[in-house]
Amino acid sequence: MTQLEDVSMSHHGGSSVPAARTQNLRLLEGRFALERVSDIREVDLGADLLALVLGPDGGAVMRRNDTAEDGWAALWNGDDAHDPEATGMLSAIVAPLAAAELPVWTVASYDGDLVLVPAGRLAEAVDVLRRAGHRVS
Repeated sequence: MTQLEDVSMSHHGGSSVPAARTQNLRLLEGRFALERVSDIREVDLGADLLALVLGPDGGAVMRRNDTAEDGWAALWNGDDAHDPEATGMLSAIVAPLAAAELPVWTVASYDGDLVLVPAGRLAEAVDVLRRAGHRVS
């Protein structure tokens, strides 16, 4: 893709989205819960673990918990892997969600990004993303 193609814009539902940033998002099965981590040695690395993030504040884990009252729904854009140096991939997803005042929690892997939204607002999030030009399945 040339730089010119990369910055070309297309209109989707009243908002401008870079054409190269329109993405395929897949809804992951289940509901997920965010937990604070203070000691990494106590983290169970079992199959229900979706993400482990370490930061200056300690860390956080996102794990599957279908009974979580305040659970999150996970969207994955890595089925169509993008270069880790590609710019604007995550912002193309979270900007329309932020404009709709939808909270998000994000984490990236090598091939893609996980974008989590409150499970109770999933239908709203999917509608916002589709109006922004993304495909959600």
